[in-house]
Amino acid sequence: MNLLLSTILLLLVQADTSRGQESCAALSRGDSHHQCCKTMVESEEQGNRIHSLDLPRRCPELGHSSSPSCACLRERWLRLLQSAGPVLHDRLAGLKVLLLNISRAVTRDVLITFSPTEGPRMLNTTEKGNAGKIQLPREIFWSLSSQTVRVVVTVLNIQQIGMFEEVNQTGQVLNNTVVGITVGKTSISRLQDPVQLTFAHGQLPRVVTQQCVFWDLNKGHAGGWNSSGCVTQPGDKGTVCSCNHLTFFTLLLNPALDRSTAQALMAVATAGCGVAMAFSIFTIAFCIFLRCRFRFEETLCINLGLHMNLVGSLVLLNLAFLLNSGLSNGTQPWACKVLGGFTHYCLLCCFTWTALEGFHFYLLFIKVLGTYIHHYLVKLCLVGWGFPALVVLVAGVIGSYGEYRIQTMDDQVIAHLCWITSKHLPVHYITNCGYFGLIFLFNMAVFGVVTQKSCCLQATGTVQGDHKAWKVALVAVGLFCLLGATWAPVFLTHSTSSAPMLYLFTILNSLQGVFIFVWLVVLYYPKTKETTGSLSHIIRYDKTTAASQD
Repeated sequence: MNLLLSTILLLLVQADTSRGQESCAALSRGDSHHQCCKTMVESEEQGNRIHSLDLPRRCPELGHSSSPSCACLRERWLRLLQSAGPVLHDRLAGLKVLLLNISRAVTRDVLITFSPTEGPRMLNTTEKGNAGKIQLPREIFWSLSSQTVRVVVTVLNIQQIGMFEEVNQTGQVLNNTVVGITVGKTSISRLQDPVQLTFAHGQLPRVVTQQCVFWDLNKGHAGGWNSSGCVTQPGDKGTVCSCNHLTFFTLLLNPALDRSTAQALMAVATAGCGVAMAFSIFTIAFCIFLRCRFRFEETLCINLGLHMNLVGSLVLLNLAFLLNSGLSNGTQPWACKVLGGFTHYCLLCCFTWTALEGFHFYLLFIKVLGTYIHHYLVKLCLVGWGFPALVVLVAGVIGSYGEYRIQTMDDQVIAHLCWITSKHLPVHYITNCGYFGLIFLFNMAVFGVVTQKSCCLQATGTVQGDHKAWKVALVAVGLFCLLGATWAPVFLTHSTSSAPMLYLFTILNSLQGVFIFVWLVVLYYPKTKETTGSLSHIIRYDKTTAASQD
């Protein structure tokens, strides 16, 4: 896949007649700028026309300049592209044209295929291949007055033509290809049945996201890309662009994460991890204090033990992240492998203890009878700390860990991390994404059942005490956090539009230890023994009720 930086030839083919006429009129009023890219431009009021198409191979002035002469030249190029396609095709490299005469009474959508090398041509309905496709809805032709409509389809290679790059552009045009569609002599917009363009491509890099755009002359002083009226439908082998108007389109590949955003996220995460470690240590100390004070309440001690292990895994994860962000750049290969394995182990421990929290609530609130397990907490510790070690050991044996670079499309390194290398991405998808996805589904099901049972117990008056709505809501939010819901936004961070979600995900997870501390201190374990035993009372009542119904 050839990902290139130059994208803006579309300015040549997006109609803006009034703007061009006004610029040309300015030349007759004595404007001093009568040249653009070494090409003489004279006003149409004097009856002169451009006969030569011999522009310089690289002409950034034509794409960026707001001078009347360049604006006039752009307007005239536009009209040549719309009405004299074959002439341009013969004399201009990088442009391929297809001319069609379509009947107004057409009964089927018009199908056209195109590729950067072969240009546009009519598509056989049985034809298969990896070329791009254009589907023109028959609605377009029904709305026109003439019996036969002229259709011009142009495929432009903007690298060969060498013009028009948007100011401060960060994205790249797929294969340097811009596709233009003109039907008749009128502007067509607000289509109920949109025109569909399928841009064929292979597997795209993870650091880019697709966006269907067209060139808008009203953006900036010389035009720019605009996605208004176009819907992007990404796919593995191609991206479908559905647009409600006709103009010249392209598929823009934007960096999913730019340098400034990455640096801001790293700063937020680093600060949040430092705060989270402090509160996690406070949480562990508070849990130890409660276990010493209420050591005769077995259920409370088991709960506190689970919470301590979960918070301990969060402490290690925050520590691993801080070490990784500070030491990964310039470390020895063996040290980076060790640091990557340690970071992966801490992350898996955090996920596993989150799953064990859900499992514990499942035993207490759902599978009430026969839940006694000898050395229960010890066995949970073996699973919580041992299973991640086994996974990391296997991943380390196959050489999964090393330096991982987050790069932009022009190979600029955004960040260095000691993590799972790019050659072993399936390890990441299976052990991290897949593993957490299963845990999240299970814990959310448990959360729903626990919340429903708690509401039923409070509605029947079984649990006594202060049941203000805001406290109930805070308890639910705390339990939601304890079961790993702060990791859920990762499923929504898949495009440039998800930058706010990236910040939300980073903040929530870096402050997870703070949330658990507040939940334990303020809501879940109040200071008096009577209210402290409220959860134990709920569980004992649930067990007694279930036993009486057996």
